Amino acid sequence: MKNNKLSRYIFLALIILISLLFLFLVINKIEYDRYTYNLNNKVSSIINSVQEKYPNLTEKEIIEILNNNDNNSKFLEKYSIYDKSAIIENDNYYSQFLIINILIIVLSFMFILLLFIKYNKNREKEINDITKYLEELNKKNYYLKIDSNTEDELSILRNEIYKTTVMLKEIAENSLNDKLNLKESLENISHQLKTPLTSILVMLDNLIDDPDMDKNIRNDFIMDIKKQIININFLVQAILKLSKFDSNTIHFIKEKVLLKDIIDEAVKNVSVLCDLKNIIIEIKSDNGAQLDCDFKWQVEAITNIIKNCIEHSKNNQKIEIKYGSYNVYSYIEIKDYGNGISQKDIKHIFERFYKGENSANESIGIGLALSKAIIEEDNGNIDVESSNKGTKFVIKYFV
Repeated sequence: MKNNKLSRYIFLALIILISLLFLFLVINKIEYDRYTYNLNNKVSSIINSVQEKYPNLTEKEIIEILNNNDNNSKFLEKYSIYDKSAIIENDNYYSQFLIINILIIVLSFMFILLLFIKYNKNREKEINDITKYLEELNKKNYYLKIDSNTEDELSILRNEIYKTTVMLKEIAENSLNDKLNLKESLENISHQLKTPLTSILVMLDNLIDDPDMDKNIRNDFIMDIKKQIININFLVQAILKLSKFDSNTIHFIKEKVLLKDIIDEAVKNVSVLCDLKNIIIEIKSDNGAQLDCDFKWQVEAITNIIKNCIEHSKNNQKIEIKYGSYNVYSYIEIKDYGNGISQKDIKHIFERFYKGENSANESIGIGLALSKAIIEEDNGNIDVESSNKGTKFVIKYFV
């Protein structure tokens, strides 16, 4: 794992050490030049004095004397020249340069020490910041921006915490949305149940209060009560089915099924509604078309769509169903010739409990939402096209 900050500090420390080494070499060179210069001055003074006192002494002899490696330390000690010669001055130079070198070492050490103290303080500050971020997260404050562009360990940790923050924020928002959706759904369910239950209670009161009611009127009341109970039962069953999708408790049993069998079963389910409005269903098909799906649930989805088309159709009209398959997908098209769906309603028709302006009175606005959930579970999608001449649902199941 990369640690850019630590690498940067180590790089700076290495630069300082290299610079310090170079500075030492330069100072040593200056010190050596000083020693040489001082020694040469002293030797030149001695040579000049010797030449003045012994003019017959040749330069060759002087050079031989200088190049003589015999140890003359006893002579120097005898006359205490150590205390008065160039060595004393060189010692002074040595002391000066030693002090300079010590100062450079101390200052360099202090600078490196300050560098690492700064690094540790920055690191400690980042740790404190991360701790505060975590404390805020524990308080359910998910509106923090703590991402970082660097790649050291703490910055990577900050980025991971930021990702966690975004995830927790989404979960919190989804949870709030779920609560709002649940509240809205319960209100819609309550409204959907309240109307038929009130109607049933009114008709039952009439039956109880008038035991001598005309037989035909009594039968009409009984049939209306039965119709309302059927609507309530359908609503409850549809809500239970949708709740299973929401909780992911539905397990689809997929198998190869003929589209013809799905369409035939769905048409059979709405045959009574067709008879009541004298609606004819025309089917155009490719009898060999197959679909890998859960048969029972797909019948449920297609039934709800055909039922919606019947509700939006007038008496004595027809509904066309066409189905088949291509290499990439299988399809089902269901078309009615009713009043159509308005453009402002068409984008909402798959929402739960949504009822458009042309919806039938008996519609509860949940069938298409259930159909969409089922179709998508079997790797399909559903689109709708509508005008004042009718509506067409196009369903595609991808291979």
